[in-house]
Amino acid sequence: MPLQLEGIRIVDLTSVVMGPYATQILADLGADVIVIEDRNGDTNRSMGAGSFPGLSGISLNLMRNKRSVGLDIKSPDGYAVLQRLVATADVFVTNLRPGSRARAGLTYDDIRAMRADIVYCAAAGFPADGPRADDPAYDDIVQAASGMGDVARRAGLPVSVAPTILGDKLSGMAMAHAITAALFHRLRSGDGADLTMAMTDVLRSFVLVEHGAGRIPLPPVGPPGYPRILDPGRRPQPTKDGHISVLPYERHQYEALFRVAGREDLVTDERLATRESRLAHSPALYQEVAAIIATRTTADWMDVLPRVGVPCTPVATLEELVDDLDVAMHPKAGSYRVVPPIVAPFVPADEVVRRPAPLHGQHGREVLVELAYTEAEIDTLAASGTLFPSTQHTR
Repeated sequence: MPLQLEGIRIVDLTSVVMGPYATQILADLGADVIVIEDRNGDTNRSMGAGSFPGLSGISLNLMRNKRSVGLDIKSPDGYAVLQRLVATADVFVTNLRPGSRARAGLTYDDIRAMRADIVYCAAAGFPADGPRADDPAYDDIVQAASGMGDVARRAGLPVSVAPTILGDKLSGMAMAHAITAALFHRLRSGDGADLTMAMTDVLRSFVLVEHGAGRIPLPPVGPPGYPRILDPGRRPQPTKDGHISVLPYERHQYEALFRVAGREDLVTDERLATRESRLAHSPALYQEVAAIIATRTTADWMDVLPRVGVPCTPVATLEELVDDLDVAMHPKAGSYRVVPPIVAPFVPADEVVRRPAPLHGQHGREVLVELAYTEAEIDTLAASGTLFPSTQHTR
């Protein structure tokens, strides 16, 4: 069976993580993603360590199943190549800010002139119709602007952001959803789409699912913030030899934990009576649980708690998570671990990596041949510096 997006071509002018993560999801689903890279290559190629120049551990997965064309689109000849490529495409994505897109001739109207039914998606930090549309927005900025710092404060923590690029990855997922929906709309109507995915909009929506709380009704019936989630006791509990996350939620789960611990006095505690009372008393109940968990080892708890139906898990380390991944072989970088696709149910295990992450500009000649450029024309573009192959094809 073909993959779900087989036959869909995407021209990708994004960089770093948000846009590349969106197109990785679509590439995993079978889309032909052609990444247009400038002379320096995508930033994610140098984000962290790697075993081959231009292929960081991040890019080995983020760039998989894609093709790379090194192209100077600021030159007239390079822009002409882009025009011919977009004419064959179904989707165009960019993370250039509005002013830069206008100067480069990459607005929706510019791209629609190349392909009338194109699905156009701009990855942005802030809404396109707002006063900050042209402001730079990195993940830390977006998290701060979207309430993550205040959530940390309300949980009794230092004002901080999550130690993962939450805004980039969630926005990339939302971007992939939006593009897929727009393709389905085009199938029904024949019309393309002009989409702007603002990271601050995506992350704000994400945060306020539960933390809008009592301030959502009008007039407000309480403060924002979901109390149980903001409770400082909501965290993995120390055991005698490590940490474990134990989360009794329903009454029978609390009762099972207390019985195992020999705390019969707590089994009939009135605080367990209803979901509302458990939520209201969650700080005190979290303290009771933490004190109990500290009395045994992680292995002891993992031996008994699953058998009595109490949700629990050891705290996994990053080393454990990475070491559990499947291994693939890259022709230049050698063996590496494969981060599973977020759309794993749709991707056969033996097709997760159909194309290893490309070297910078690796597929320029191949793609231009598909666009009916002659070898002589391609040689001329290469000689002029408009088309540049990777300088890293060999060590």
